[in-house]
Amino acid sequence: MKLILSRKGFDSSAGGVPSPIFPDGRIVALPIPDRNSTITYEDIIYQGNSLGNLVACLTKGRISPHFGVHIDPDLAAKSLPRLPNWQPLFGQKGQALSHLRNNGVGPGDLFLFFGLFRRVEMLNGTYVWKRDSRPCHVIWGWLQVAEMVVPGTSPSSEYEWLQYHPHFRKSSEPNNLIYVAKQHLHLDEFAESVPGAGAFSFFSQNRQLTKPCSGRVSLWELPGWFHPGKNRKPLTYHADKKRWQKRGDKTELISVGRGQEFILDCDDYPEAVQWASDLIAS
Repeated sequence: MKLILSRKGFDSSAGGVPSPIFPDGRIVALPIPDRNSTITYEDIIYQGNSLGNLVACLTKGRISPHFGVHIDPDLAAKSLPRLPNWQPLFGQKGQALSHLRNNGVGPGDLFLFFGLFRRVEMLNGTYVWKRDSRPCHVIWGWLQVAEMVVPGTSPSSEYEWLQYHPHFRKSSEPNNLIYVAKQHLHLDEFAESVPGAGAFSFFSQNRQLTKPCSGRVSLWELPGWFHPGKNRKPLTYHADKKRWQKRGDKTELISVGRGQEFILDCDDYPEAVQWASDLIAS
């Protein structure tokens, strides 16, 4: 099995701000803007409310509720009206897709989606960034691959339910693929009991990648077994040994600023399966 840490959602370049951690601990990963999309922030529902006003507040009006949104990955069934047979899905293209293909990512492999988050507070009836809070990278969702769909080559009647998706709508692009989630998660800890994809509703320290109290978002604190050592391939894009440092029973990693998918081969890191199971179970 491959484990893929996949950077998705708002950040300083896409959206311009982090996604919010609410005062009660709830989180929502804000999908990035897409002016060509027919789906808007106002259309997307989170816990009964539209994302439109929230995005407008956090970006100080720079992104309006009516702006198009690139809803990818799309993990929450209740966020939009759905056609029958809908399943969570994630699309990728270009160089990032080539990286996934070159590393053999396919059915059974597990994406853990992470993004940039920061705490917010309510002030005068609206959400604002909490002054003493720092941005941090947080894992916010997961998807285990059941199948892969190449837009434009599969029978449209069979996949009518995903024709809204931005990567399906770009079927003319040559290097473009959609990963469809398993109905149920298949890991050592789970058997037909947990969905094959989903988004976490609340923040957990266990799912924070950035080292606590660090002034650098890119400085991650990971379990000790993450260290590549001498005979194991490191997390892709992180081959530079200077990025890795053992600290007691933890491993510190200076993560790269570029790149969307970082891949770990669980044959080399069998501990990763239990780690991912624990993150999802918690």
